[in-house]
Amino acid sequence: MCERFLPGVPGEQIREIYDAASGNEIATGKFDSPESSAALAANAFGFFLNRPDDLPPLPGCEGVEWPATSLALEETVRFPWRARWGHPVLDVVIPTTSALIGIESKRFEPFRDKPEVSFTDTYWRKVWGDCMNSYQLVRDMLYENESLYASLKADQLVKHALGLATRSRPGKKYAGLTPILFYRYAEPDFLPNSGKPVDDEAKALHREEITHFAQSVEGDEVKFVACSYRDLLATWQQNENPEIRQHAKAVIRRFSP
Repeated sequence: MCERFLPGVPGEQIREIYDAASGNEIATGKFDSPESSAALAANAFGFFLNRPDDLPPLPGCEGVEWPATSLALEETVRFPWRARWGHPVLDVVIPTTSALIGIESKRFEPFRDKPEVSFTDTYWRKVWGDCMNSYQLVRDMLYENESLYASLKADQLVKHALGLATRSRPGKKYAGLTPILFYRYAEPDFLPNSGKPVDDEAKALHREEITHFAQSVEGDEVKFVACSYRDLLATWQQNENPEIRQHAKAVIRRFSP
């Protein structure tokens, strides 16, 4: 089996983060699966865990002031009430001096079974404000029609957006920062366990649903941005820092996103 972490990625530190998180990705063996999206996210962005100022600007986040001031993996974005469970967990959270960027990462998920829609009563509380009406409308449409999206886990994106909005409001940790939900996705050629090819139509459908979701929530408080891993890594391969270029190549070799 390949080493769990790529060169330059602080493996022990990341293991501690995932061991403390609710998903138990490493302890359960999910992290070492050839289908693991967590492994891809942790390796791609874990490289910058202790050097966030080296993280290049993210595509689609023009106007954001860089560099990043910190970077966190498996970050719980807590709502303003006490609860043991139910708070959104983002794959990566990146604050800068002007923005709070929360990253949701997908790898093979959009090309497998249709995503299930799940909202608890929490998400119908009257606490989100008028600047999140479009996300709430998507929530309502998903509740009425679970078939609205065939490959996009849109309910999860709504939850993350509401969490980011909460954490960037007055009195909260990231008050005053512009909240951005950054959806990062792979476009693999094959599903690893079955060897079944992922055809171009499936990828096109996923991209169409991303565009539809983006248009549906445009203008709300939380900006929605999407970018494929391939496009993201292409920008890293053009970076002036040779370590970042080498890391991008290593991610591509290992994960073929």
